[in-house]
Order: sequence, then structure tokens, then C-alpha cells
Amino acid sequence: MRKALAVLTMAAAFAAGPAFAQTTTTLYRSVSVEKGKPVRLAVVTALKKDCTQGEVGGVRIINAPKNGQLAVRSGKIKTPASFRCPNVETPVQGLFYQSKANFSGPDEVSYETRTPEGATETYTVKITVTDKPGGAGAAPAAGGAKKDGLLEL
Repeated sequence: MRKALAVLTMAAAFAAGPAFAQTTTTLYRSVSVEKGKPVRLAVVTALKKDCTQGEVGGVRIINAPKNGQLAVRSGKIKTPASFRCPNVETPVQGLFYQSKANFSGPDEVSYETRTPEGATETYTVKITVTDKPGGAGAAPAAGGAKKDGLLEL
């Protein structure tokens, strides 16, 4: 009887496994940046969908840029009024890119974040490094917001 129960329990776990698996979302974006200047690509918050605080899922680099450097920094930020959870101070991790001083042209970065609920989000960012500030599609210096757990500038 115990063996039959154990077999049924394992069978149910295997059948239900995909329903309990965390989802992965893949997103793409492009930015233009001035060569040699640091720019914040993303900010990962610790806010859950119901606006309670969870753990910062962190940033994991999948593909580093060929013509620049990335830095991941931890801190706190107050969410903008346009954010899904407005005016909330939360722990964050920010992802920053800086091209080589003499480089202009295309570069690319891929990274992964984990939401406070445990879902994985993979981002690929196509970067155009320009000689002049404020190229088409340039990331704003401050402000922009996305309605989920990732603030983007």
C-alpha cells in the first residue's frame, strides 16, 4: 500500500511539474549612448506585484559586451509616481554600461533577472555607441518607468 501511494504521489508530482515551474520571459530593447559615458541600463526592484517588499532577485550577466564594461550596483531607490507601486523606497540592483573610450558602433548585452515572485526575465539590449550625447533612442538621464519589477532608464 505504501509503495502504491508513493508511486501515485511521484506520478502526480511529475504530471503537475510544468504547472509549478517558474516562467521565463525574454525581452529586447535598444539604446543609444555616448561613448565613454556610463549609462544605467536597468534597475531591478524588490517589489512584488502587490507592492510588498521581497528579495532583490539580482542581475546575472549572460553575455558581456565586447566593447565596454558592465557594473552591477546595489542600493535603494524611491519609485517614481508613474510606477506601479508609486513613491515606495525599495532595495534595488542597477546595471550600468560604459563603452571603451575610443569605441563607436554597435554593442550588445544579455542579462537575467529574477522577480521577487521567482520568475526569470532575460533581457537582450542592443547598444549603439555614438560620438555625441543624446543620439536617437538615448536612455533618459532619470525618470522612465516600467509597470512591473524592473525600472528602466
